[in-house]
Amino acid sequence: MAEVEQSKQPPHILLVPYPAQGHMLALLDLAHLLSLQNLSLTIVVTPSNLHLLTPLLSKSPSIQTLSLPFPSNHATLPGMENSKGMPPDSFGVFMQALTGLHDPLLSWIQSQSHQPITAIISDFFHGWTQALAEKLGIPRIVFSPSGVLGSAVLHSLFRRMPQRPDPTDDEYVVSFPDIPNSPSYAWRKLSRFYRTYRQGNPVSEAAKQNFLFNLNSWGIIANTFKALEETYLDYPLEDLGFKRVWAVGPLAPSDGVQDRGGPNTVSSSDVVTWLDRFPEGSVLYVSFGSQAILGPAQAMALAAALEKSQVQFIWAMSESTVIPEGFVERTANKGMVIKGWAPQVAILRNRAVGWFLTHCGWNSILEATAAGVSMLTWPITADQYVNAKLIVEEAGIAVSAWEGYAVPDEDVLARVITEAVGERGNAIREQSKKMQRMAAEAVREGGSSCKDLEELVQEFWKMKAR
Repeated sequence: MAEVEQSKQPPHILLVPYPAQGHMLALLDLAHLLSLQNLSLTIVVTPSNLHLLTPLLSKSPSIQTLSLPFPSNHATLPGMENSKGMPPDSFGVFMQALTGLHDPLLSWIQSQSHQPITAIISDFFHGWTQALAEKLGIPRIVFSPSGVLGSAVLHSLFRRMPQRPDPTDDEYVVSFPDIPNSPSYAWRKLSRFYRTYRQGNPVSEAAKQNFLFNLNSWGIIANTFKALEETYLDYPLEDLGFKRVWAVGPLAPSDGVQDRGGPNTVSSSDVVTWLDRFPEGSVLYVSFGSQAILGPAQAMALAAALEKSQVQFIWAMSESTVIPEGFVERTANKGMVIKGWAPQVAILRNRAVGWFLTHCGWNSILEATAAGVSMLTWPITADQYVNAKLIVEEAGIAVSAWEGYAVPDEDVLARVITEAVGERGNAIREQSKKMQRMAAEAVREGGSSCKDLEELVQEFWKMKAR
């Protein structure tokens, strides 16, 4: 009788997000889409991150949560369960610490005889779940919060382990021959995970093993869409283990979700009221995401550039960002400064916003692309240089503004902003609107991302039937 009951149950999918805003939000958006497909879902979370699931659970009450204590097997920052605000040199230790979830998760899965787990979907920073899945004899699918190109470059580094002849040459160019068009990047633009790798170091070796585990997965789900990364979706890539990639993006909430990623320091309605004063496409939105924090000199130069450019702007910044005294008052008629978490999706979707000065985190790029907002790029770390090159040189929906931790010349930056927002940015704006239409088509019924999602769900049912 129990077997008959189980045969009627939908596939039970376990989702394991990585506790960082840029990683969690996209996977939670995917969870919402899967919840609409008659699947049973359980999301693994640690107690301090449970509040991030509130918007999802309010509209998808059928989704279950599994709250597990944060592992105490490694010395991370006390009380730190999310990478937001974490020093970059702690990321590797934090990622390694999360492997401590293996045993409690194994015990929980083995206890689910009444509703067995069909498959695991886990972030590409949770490579350890591959060994877990193999031990249980169930498929594990990697979730990539990066684009396909960014993910391929990252995994290629740990697969091929390229070296630079001179260990002090940060401009040494590394090429990626197994990726279409053989892209290349200066050493300083590669992932910090790889640049700081030290052979024999436990944290470094754990990071390397993490990405190699991903190459043995059953497949990859990516928050992207065919029109944006078609070159890298045409056939399976060696740097991704020749695995099937389901491109299901752009993943984003159907509404403007006010508390997406945490409580906002200003309400969406207040921001919308302020934006509605300005003409269509005239406002520049400035944000460097939840991880990147501008140094005092950088922030001062950016503030000066915004003043000199005379553009209308919204600048979302961390609480610790230092700006010139009197800046807020001097720019009050044309600028809004938000210290803390901002309702980014609602801002980008407002008709008044035409440009976005961004650090090129992948979520930000997809949110801007879906909104038809052109971008000014200022990549700093992680996959951001790869992303910036993609949207500037290949997609044609962005202009390079600055890069890295150096302090920009305020006059040069002001000129870049002024020219982009002015008539010289018309071609970029047209291409951005075209890409917006293709993004919308991808997620409609019959679109490429919609088809990939449907095929993925069909695979889950096949897995359950085996």
